[in-house]
Amino acid sequence: MDATVDHYTVLGLPSGEEGANLTDKDINKAYKFKALELHPDKRPDDPNAASNFQQLRTSYDILKDQKARKLFDDFLRVKRDNQRRQAHRDSQRDGKRRKLVSDLERRERDAFSPDPAAKGKEEEDRIAKQLKDEIARIRAMHAKKVVPGFDSKKESGGSGGGGVDQEKVLKVSWEKIGEDYSVEKLRELFSKFGEVEDVIKGNKKKGSALVVMATKQGALATIGNVIGHLSNPLLVLPLKPAMAADSWGGSKSIERETPSKLFGAGFQAFEDCVLAKLQKAAAKQAKGD
Repeated sequence: MDATVDHYTVLGLPSGEEGANLTDKDINKAYKFKALELHPDKRPDDPNAASNFQQLRTSYDILKDQKARKLFDDFLRVKRDNQRRQAHRDSQRDGKRRKLVSDLERRERDAFSPDPAAKGKEEEDRIAKQLKDEIARIRAMHAKKVVPGFDSKKESGGSGGGGVDQEKVLKVSWEKIGEDYSVEKLRELFSKFGEVEDVIKGNKKKGSALVVMATKQGALATIGNVIGHLSNPLLVLPLKPAMAADSWGGSKSIERETPSKLFGAGFQAFEDCVLAKLQKAAAKQAKGD
């Protein structure tokens, strides 16, 4: 975790004690405003537009998650306390009190008393680590969740030929805070990067869909390039990360350093009929081959 990032400031919100009292409605409103301002389509000449937009999405996800936001508020509180304590200590060292403070600190060390500054720094590091773990949990939840019923062993080239090649399948999600996405609109957006075999929308409160590309190359090309409406950006993730051969001739999963690596809106599991539809389409295609 980058301890220099203030996620409230990223969204243009007040930080500190005032930020801790903000409501979810305040956060949603600020995110929507900033998303319009920082969208890469509005900053074609800014080489940092994509990374700044993804930092905005990361900060939004942290503040929307109750546990992560609580840890971040604690982190800021401890950091402020440490800064005030250090400022007070520095002021005491000025002028005539310098020798008095020095003698007091020496007596504290001689008596094996805990150093308040060291204790405060230790607490700050502990909360920072917890916050980092919480961010990793959110990312894993969005990036590694698999649709129930999919068999990860069923891929193109496997026995039977009836499985769905998961490296061609993309998980797409969006917040329902702006314009919604129809099947036709999603197909139009993704077809710019290759043939689209199928689009299946979920029926949950949060917008979600599976997009099946005709080729793995087409699926990879969409990552980080399909963003969607300014008022409601899309989060596009691979259903299964691509496999790359390592130096020993084996294979290992690699994460592409793209904006989609950041966690975004939650991806809801589809109903069983989604899986049935994909598998039926794949089986039909295999028979045609």
